[in-house]
Amino acid sequence: MQNYRLQILIEAAMFAAAAMILDFLPSIQIVAGISVSFAMVPVFIVALRWGWKAGFFSGFLWGVLQIVTGDATVLYPVQVLVEYLLAFAMVGVAGFFAYVIQEKIKHHRKKEAFFTLTMAIFLASFARYFWHFVAGYYFWGSYAPEGMSPVWYSFIINGTTMILTFILCAIVLLALVSVSPRLLENKSLS
Repeated sequence: MQNYRLQILIEAAMFAAAAMILDFLPSIQIVAGISVSFAMVPVFIVALRWGWKAGFFSGFLWGVLQIVTGDATVLYPVQVLVEYLLAFAMVGVAGFFAYVIQEKIKHHRKKEAFFTLTMAIFLASFARYFWHFVAGYYFWGSYAPEGMSPVWYSFIINGTTMILTFILCAIVLLALVSVSPRLLENKSLS
């Protein structure tokens, strides 16, 4: 049992580091404030392989790495808590669907598995960017253009980023899983 837990912790840490490395790659810059990356994919893999606890832990570690490496923009301690620790941990929401997806893949119900996988990615992306939206309103609202509501500004910036990131991550993860379904295999959940 100890080796099992250690394996989860090691994979969660390694995939958080992989997410950080992907985050260092140039993002697709749409306009100022909106950029798209598939850096969440490694944390999605951990969450969908081991479940939500491992996913939350891996996402949390990724947020810590953002801070430690100086990749985080720090305004206030509460902003760091919300925007890096809490928001990044929310990628683990995908892990709530781990068992269902693994069962569908195991029974060769690929279309159903891909639909559920897409929903898991969407809900986890929404959960992450909800907290970025909150931080955008409270901490970045002063950057809204003259006459624009901070709520609307945060909604546009974070909503657009969420939708585009969700689409990119879904394409990448669906392609990976279609080529190698074993990527998400975890016999202990089955």
